[in-house]
Amino acid sequence: MPNSDWTQPDDENTGSGSRYDRPSKSQKKRDMTALQKLGQQLVEAPAERVRKIQLPDNLREAIDAWRSIKTHEGKRRQLQFIGKLMRKVDDADIQIINEALDGWRGQSKAQTALLHSLERQRQRLLTEDGALTEFLREHPQTDAQHLRTLIRNAKKELAEERPPRAYREIFQILKKAQAQSLTPDDAEDDNDQQ
Repeated sequence: MPNSDWTQPDDENTGSGSRYDRPSKSQKKRDMTALQKLGQQLVEAPAERVRKIQLPDNLREAIDAWRSIKTHEGKRRQLQFIGKLMRKVDDADIQIINEALDGWRGQSKAQTALLHSLERQRQRLLTEDGALTEFLREHPQTDAQHLRTLIRNAKKELAEERPPRAYREIFQILKKAQAQSLTPDDAEDDNDQQ
């Protein structure tokens, strides 16, 4: 006669006797893989950004060690170790790490959008006649004569298929002008009033 003691008693609330209160093996593996990927994102992120996140000391040391390892296999094994340490980090810290990484991705997208905007503006300066006047109206601190010369030289470089030195310098001027327009002038205004 078979032993019937192996079945679980019925759950009083649901009436089901075969329910587990813990996650399945597959779910555990998915969770571990997600933590492994989170650890990989941390090691691939710039070191100065990672330093700003509050991490357990052993995890921070493991990430720093990964950066110093040169061999592929050594990096792979260290990444496995980082994943193991990530499983010991509490959920609140995991949430903080995720939020930081999401913020970096958003910042990166914003930087990419800004660079594309500057490239379009440079292209307008090279192709449209009124673009330079409009730019100088928006950014009066820019050296107009120097920018005109760079635009003329950039057009020659493109026509003659020479290295794009002036073309690149125009981009740097646009980038500098954009940074100056984003900087608040309130501090200067306060100094002028005193």
